[in-house]
Amino acid sequence: NMANGKLLAVLALLQVLSLLLHVHGVSGAISLTHKHAKRPGAGGSGGKCHISGFLHGKAGKCNPEHGSDCCASGHRYPQFKCSPPVSAETPAILTLNSFAAGGDGGGKSFCDNKFHPDSARVVALSSGWLRLDGTRRCNKMIRINGNGRSVLAKVVDECDSVNGCDAEHNFEPPCPNNAVDGSPAVWKALGLKESIGEFKVTWSDV
Repeated sequence: NMANGKLLAVLALLQVLSLLLHVHGVSGAISLTHKHAKRPGAGGSGGKCHISGFLHGKAGKCNPEHGSDCCASGHRYPQFKCSPPVSAETPAILTLNSFAAGGDGGGKSFCDNKFHPDSARVVALSSGWLRLDGTRRCNKMIRINGNGRSVLAKVVDECDSVNGCDAEHNFEPPCPNNAVDGSPAVWKALGLKESIGEFKVTWSDV
């Protein structure tokens, strides 16, 4: 009889343990999927940077050079007042832009109020990375890694993530929050064909 009691006690204990393991396993799976969901998506709008609003599109005279995305009237474009966190290997989308007079970059560069020839290794950064995240990167050098190569480039302009669809922005929508907008010289240094239009890279402060 005593042996029977012990057996029942052991069985009960095993049931409790298996129940605990089952619950723990389920909660573990939930927390794993939750972590996964918080990771930056393909758009790179992860981290703690969320859409801050929407800009109502207005079409105008847009230079479609370098695959520029021109605004469409009535379309709503997301706006960002932040960018994903910067690290030694910050993921970004490299886009192509001419900073020369008459190019698709619109007006003069934000940082130095000048135009820059296509032969200069210069970039524009999304608003968060340029100034809104608390680090001012105007006229600083950054290192861009991509296609098995690396290039140093000077930050001269803002890829405006808030404003757009006007003459100053070549009637293009606001930039995504993870853009490094590079000159033709930056693309050439990375051995990239301009016709690609955009390319996944990483970058860091120098």
